[in-house]
Amino acid sequence: MANEQAMIKLRLDVDYPYPSRTKSFVYVALGIKKKNQDYLKNAKIIARMINESPKQVVAYWFFTPYTIPDKKLLSLLNNERHEVALHVATDPYREWKILENETKRPVKYYTIHGTSRIIAQLLWGRKIGEQKANIPPEFPLKSFHDYESMTFMLDHALRVSGKEFVINELPKLIVANKFLAVHPEWLFNKGRINPRGPYYDILKLILDVDHDFETLQVKKKLSAKTAHDIQEYEKNIVPSEEYLEKLKERDIDIFTFLERKWCCPIPHTSKKWLKTDDNVALLEIKNYETWWTNVGKKTRNMVRRAEKEGVKVTIVEPNEKFAEGVWKIYNETPIRQERAFLHYGEPLEAVKGNMLGAQKSTFIGAYLQEELVGFIQILYGDNIAIIAQILSMQKHWNKSLNNALLAKAVEVCASNDNRWLIYGRIGNHPSLDKFKESNGFVKFAISRYFVPLTQKGKVAMRLGLHRDFKDALPEAIKTPLIPILNWVSRSRVRLKKLYKR
Repeated sequence: MANEQAMIKLRLDVDYPYPSRTKSFVYVALGIKKKNQDYLKNAKIIARMINESPKQVVAYWFFTPYTIPDKKLLSLLNNERHEVALHVATDPYREWKILENETKRPVKYYTIHGTSRIIAQLLWGRKIGEQKANIPPEFPLKSFHDYESMTFMLDHALRVSGKEFVINELPKLIVANKFLAVHPEWLFNKGRINPRGPYYDILKLILDVDHDFETLQVKKKLSAKTAHDIQEYEKNIVPSEEYLEKLKERDIDIFTFLERKWCCPIPHTSKKWLKTDDNVALLEIKNYETWWTNVGKKTRNMVRRAEKEGVKVTIVEPNEKFAEGVWKIYNETPIRQERAFLHYGEPLEAVKGNMLGAQKSTFIGAYLQEELVGFIQILYGDNIAIIAQILSMQKHWNKSLNNALLAKAVEVCASNDNRWLIYGRIGNHPSLDKFKESNGFVKFAISRYFVPLTQKGKVAMRLGLHRDFKDALPEAIKTPLIPILNWVSRSRVRLKKLYKR
């Protein structure tokens, strides 16, 4: 980003007490100063990010009479990185004394809260047309407006000029000692009238924090948000109270993670966690010869058939030619394994980006002459290798391409001393399950945990909304439903094609 020695200077104008602008307006209009759970929520997230940053950071916080920090925020605003300052609403002297009395911190600087809208002027107790409070000439605090030429309105620039422009400008701004100005209310949201935000992703980049959120995926069912780490099979996850608190701050209602029992069972679990049964299709690899012997005659013959048909299987370094071959395989057919195929119709540039940007992976290609007719991607994690993708041309289905690819994958894992190989789960696709089992994979029982973070999360879990529909069904009901679900999936594809015509 920028020179490691350059100081990052932040200016935060805390105009409103809540992330919800509507709620803030109501509280300010009615003169309510109640400090509840959501009070200055985004400000607390930003303060925590600043404190966790490995960079040199100083933050100047400008508070109005309606946004005076509570005890929790004050505990985060340590004197090493944070300066408490005044954001004048109407009466500079009175508000200055209130802020110092409430925070027990000396205040040196001020800014002025301004607004051009008549309703907002009345809201803040000003006369119509009075865009901002008047500051007496003798007012002893130093105006931060003196640094306007050294201030870059970050949340505004993101909306007006775009993310790419801001990212390109940031290193120069930081080296030039510019103040990066933001309003906490726009951390995650964008203004409809006010052209600001959201800027969380940029702030995360500037401060070099929250890396554990980069692989977090959030799904919403009704109004409850459930989050999980997309790398949960690759690394051990035992959430700390601090991590769960950060998720809660970001309006996550439920966090779910699995226990990697094959290598790292969790010795102690919390009573707050709900435990459910899950599984993976797992293969323990001692060596290639043992696997070859154990899979049985039929599977061995399938691998030999591919070789007799002239299929060559080899490790491939991902390049543009390989990506083009993958793209052709993706777009061969919209239906695979009796279901809609998600990668069908994916643009070539997107496929190239995914292939060329893949990390911690080995790609294996199956070729007929010079044409790529199948491929497999092995993804490596801690104490595990994972089959991320295995796919081949349907027009060559009789050549046992997937069997040959899987045999080569086992050989590669054995040569790399990868003891464990995962191939998804077992239980939701009968024909694919049979293929996995014929190649030595077993249904390995693991535990999945769900952690309620909010009252909404607790209610959602009582209603069973935390689990996917297919996982919540008993096997006796799910098995007869699979053909129907497959038919629904295929029908959606057909309807989509008709709609495009």
